[in-house]
Amino acid sequence: MSLPLVPPDYRPLDDEPFMNPTMLEYFRLKLLAWRADLLRESTETLQNMQDGGFQEADIADRASAETDRSLELRTRDRERKLLTKIDEALGRVEDGTYGFCEITGDPIGIRRLEARPIATMTLEAQERHERMERTQRDS
Repeated sequence: MSLPLVPPDYRPLDDEPFMNPTMLEYFRLKLLAWRADLLRESTETLQNMQDGGFQEADIADRASAETDRSLELRTRDRERKLLTKIDEALGRVEDGTYGFCEITGDPIGIRRLEARPIATMTLEAQERHERMERTQRDS
């Protein structure tokens, strides 16, 4: 199966067939680019942490450096989880379920997918889900 070429100026529109081959390829490429950026940043972080293995002489500088490293590691952990979600979204592109709500089966909506390409629910289903979580947490 050959993948459709996506024109450089292509943007999905509400009036075209939802998840047509060009639209699907557009989101696949968007997810792959996001994934590549995260992996590049992760590699840079690891390289910087390996290069910066020296000990700061001043205790305040050392504490500041440790705080920076801790923050960087937390950020990378969030990005690692995001990579998993991107891979799952790419799997949905492959199996033909990308762009459809896992709860209702309805199209998620192009604007939402543009903003959050890993979305698995329509905005309405996501809001209901979050309200239920808050209700259960508050109980």
